Amino acid sequence: MANIIVKEFTFNSFQENTFVVSDELGNAIIFDPGCYTLKEEKELFNYIESQNLAVCALFNTHCHIDHVLGNAFIHNVFAASLQIHEADQITLDRVAEYAHVYGFEGYKLSPAPIESSYLYDQQKLQYGDLAFTVFHTPGHSPGHVVFYFESDHFVINGDVLFKGSFGRTDLPGGDLETLKRSIHEVLFQLPDDTIVYCGHGPSTTIGIEKQTNYILQF
Repeated sequence: MANIIVKEFTFNSFQENTFVVSDELGNAIIFDPGCYTLKEEKELFNYIESQNLAVCALFNTHCHIDHVLGNAFIHNVFAASLQIHEADQITLDRVAEYAHVYGFEGYKLSPAPIESSYLYDQQKLQYGDLAFTVFHTPGHSPGHVVFYFESDHFVINGDVLFKGSFGRTDLPGGDLETLKRSIHEVLFQLPDDTIVYCGHGPSTTIGIEKQTNYILQF
């Protein structure tokens, strides 16, 4: 099994978790860059430089503002093309309209992905030793996806499932019943020992959430 490193950063006022996943060869993927301030950008950049990583790809699990603030920075500095699910394109496009409401005055809309960059359900991707499957998991947002690293026993889960909780559904495009299906029919079908890296808060495992998460009460 390849030695895969998952590095977590917590950025911006929403305390959003950004992940850099890399292999022994120095291939790296960035998920949900939430870096907004120059200090946050420098922290992420210095890690990548200090580890001699080559950024191969940039992904958003979904396109709510706290998960996309660093898209333009990553695209411009590392020439990484953004990849999202097509159903969240409208979510991304609207970020610039309301960014100022949350105090993100300097936000610039990142380059929109070309059609060939859109992700789709059960798509398999590989960069070096980083091999994973994309699953469409709507409910928190229409185009939410998760990234399952089967051989390495973890999933980059965004805001679908949290430790003891789950993603909110009161934002545009959110729907509780749809989110429940995503959790039960996708995430809860993964092995119990799968580590769940969440978009906010601590990581957990599928097994723990299947036993204790209060989504089971609905």
